[in-house]
Amino acid sequence: MAEALHADVAVVGAGPAGIAAACRAAESGAKTVLVDDGLAPGGQIHRHLPGEEPPPKARPWLKRLFRSGTRIVTAAAIFDAEGGGEGWLLRVLKGESALLVRSRCLVLATGARELFLPFPGWTLPGVTGPGAVQALVKSGADLRGRTAVVAGSGPLLLAAAAALAKAGVRVALVAEQAEWRSLVGFAGALLRTPAKIFEAWRDRLAFAGATYRTGFWVKAAGGTSRIERAHVTDGRRKLEVACDLLCVGYGLVPNLELPRLTGCALGPGHLGVSVTDRQETSIAGVFAAGEVCGVAGAEAAVAEGEIAGLAASGALRSGDPEARRLFAARASARRFGAALAAAFRLRHEVLALAAPDTIVCRCEDVSLSRLGSAASMREAKLQTRCGMGPCQGRVCSAALEALRGFAPDSVRPPLFPVPLEALASMEEKA
Repeated sequence: MAEALHADVAVVGAGPAGIAAACRAAESGAKTVLVDDGLAPGGQIHRHLPGEEPPPKARPWLKRLFRSGTRIVTAAAIFDAEGGGEGWLLRVLKGESALLVRSRCLVLATGARELFLPFPGWTLPGVTGPGAVQALVKSGADLRGRTAVVAGSGPLLLAAAAALAKAGVRVALVAEQAEWRSLVGFAGALLRTPAKIFEAWRDRLAFAGATYRTGFWVKAAGGTSRIERAHVTDGRRKLEVACDLLCVGYGLVPNLELPRLTGCALGPGHLGVSVTDRQETSIAGVFAAGEVCGVAGAEAAVAEGEIAGLAASGALRSGDPEARRLFAARASARRFGAALAAAFRLRHEVLALAAPDTIVCRCEDVSLSRLGSAASMREAKLQTRCGMGPCQGRVCSAALEALRGFAPDSVRPPLFPVPLEALASMEEKA
């Protein structure tokens, strides 16, 4: 028998958007439940271990969350969602046990994950993403004495390199695939938000001894049993950099599995959930906020989370000064998101790095050549099992959308492998 929680508003995801949504909903008088798969609220950007002091930027919102009366459920992942005339039912796996969450409205703040583009050698041990290595550092991993190359695209490279340097790692090189002129234009777009310029400069100072190159990308990783060197190029020059840690990622893509399962319409290019001014999706009573609506940073996530929480609780009044303030903050932050996307647009060379024998689906060991003439993710699944492993396509589907133009395939429950005992206990306790 599964424990059941009942709420007016259920918020999925405890990053900046989810925390803001839960606070505003609970403070407006709505009975609120916040569900997240992390060990403590904060999301990837404010990740910290339970009992540890959270990052300074997260503290005011976390204090507000704990005072709000929100029921917080951590280390819990939603694997199914079902809508009905009286609201929504979320099926949750917490440990090995099942949990049911019933609510009138949903706020989806499921965030984003890294985009990995396959290249020769990317499956070697010691090759990871910039965001992943940040999470390792925040979780207490001891990387002292290692030598790292950080590469790919986006502001996350600076943050990851800074985190590694502070953790005692020698950062040998940071390689940004965008050209210098694109970064200069992006810096110009940040003049309205000097705090972001200061943050980027502070990160750069943290790894001041490392070389930073623009217009360069990792062409291949070399090594026998693990990463030993990175082969870096700008299309003309070639560099070989010795390292035992290679962090490569090409920005972020929204986590759209749960929104798509609930039937939410996506915006152009599948870059996020389509929402109204009230952050309501195409499904009545389902709201979305933050990176799931398109990657634009923490400020956009907080503003959208506040709007979604107020709207879900019925407390949003479009003509009120508070609503106008939040709408203006959202618009400003979304302009930053547009500038981000333009500055770090992927160049065609990084989309053509995979060789025929390069693995594109790590779970099922599917190489690029095995995809053959597959024209969609569905055909790739049928021919090779690509996307059918434990990650359920969370890595390869985004990569193949970028590489081959494959549209996302259909989403079915469970969203990830679930123990049969948990499925069998889905009946609600009386």
